[in-house]
Amino acid sequence: MRKVNILLTGELPGPSPQSAAGEMFDFQGIGPGGPSALVDGPTWIFVDWIMPEISGLEMVRRLRADDRLADAHITIVLEQDDDEDRRRAIKAGADDYVVGPLDRNGVLDRILTLQSQHGIQRSPPRKRVGLLEVVPAAQQARWDGTPLKLSPNEFRLLRFLVEHRDEVLSRQRIIEGLGKLEPPIDERTVDVWIGRLRRAFRAADGPEAIRTVRKQGYAFDLEG
Repeated sequence: MRKVNILLTGELPGPSPQSAAGEMFDFQGIGPGGPSALVDGPTWIFVDWIMPEISGLEMVRRLRADDRLADAHITIVLEQDDDEDRRRAIKAGADDYVVGPLDRNGVLDRILTLQSQHGIQRSPPRKRVGLLEVVPAAQQARWDGTPLKLSPNEFRLLRFLVEHRDEVLSRQRIIEGLGKLEPPIDERTVDVWIGRLRRAFRAADGPEAIRTVRKQGYAFDLEG
């Protein structure tokens, strides 16, 4: 079953994920800093016109500048059907608009309709950091052209580290970012994956790119 990400700046009460039309729709919150977890698969974002910290227009601009969300479909949720607000939303980078308030059935119906019109969205774009290339569509990473031998979990961990390479990530933050809370995994599993990532870099004559920060977690030190 294919997973479809639905990111919202507001809240829609109800269970998540939900299934419909052979797909699993995972509703998640999103704030001004962008997604907190790794985003895999088609992504639909609904941005409220008015947000507590920033405007909806500024949120759309930030999302459009985030290369993790290059192929996301962004809908801005207007408070009223105003011609000028619609024009400003599209100019800021929104793909379309709806007039709120939203409910889950309305969101799902809209996504299913748009998917049937526009087809399946592409995978996130490939990422280059120095000599490291990460290719989500192929589920593969290469160091200076040499493929790194990684399991799917290890590849997703590498993607997450690369996306947050300016941060020290605790084991719990990594578990949350990889969506491994239900069922939960042990923090020691993160250490095992980190060890395998390091061995994969060494096998490809790569650097010691992952640094252990005592009592805090891990940091990815490779610079682009």
